[in-house]
Amino acid sequence: MSEDLTRIHESEDVMISAIAQSMTVYGVSASVGRIYGVLYFSEEPLTLDEIKDQVAMSKASVSNGIRELIETEMVTKVWKKGERKDHFIAEKDFLRNFINFFVKTLRVERNLINKAIEQTEPTITEVAEQSEDEEAERIAKRDLELIQESKDYLDWLMRLANSLESGKIFEHLPKK
Repeated sequence: MSEDLTRIHESEDVMISAIAQSMTVYGVSASVGRIYGVLYFSEEPLTLDEIKDQVAMSKASVSNGIRELIETEMVTKVWKKGERKDHFIAEKDFLRNFINFFVKTLRVERNLINKAIEQTEPTITEVAEQSEDEEAERIAKRDLELIQESKDYLDWLMRLANSLESGKIFEHLPKK
């Protein structure tokens, strides 16, 4: 390998490490980030074995990481003519990756909080309206106010997610 190719590969390794570390900010493990980084810099789709060799992880760990990346649409499985093994490519648009990941995360948050509201609001409402215990009534009314604030937040959150998905956010914050 030429000195220039070696320098390029070393530079790519630095970038792959930075990508892996930056993904930990979003709750993605550094090892999954390395898998993405390797695919990001690959000129060709790679198999699990090829990825495994480059990231020095077990095939099972690579498979789990690939599954996680496919779920967030950062990686796609592709068919390669004449080969039986699955191949994978990375989505190279960081902004698209961010939007897909962030919107999915926002929707998970909304679903968790909505489920809790659906389970608790009827009970709290009943106590606020029918309790003979003044302290319980006071707390229930306060909790209903907090639940309403949560609903307002969730409404805003979904408007944010929808504007990210639709691209309308770029009317206010243009892309370069």
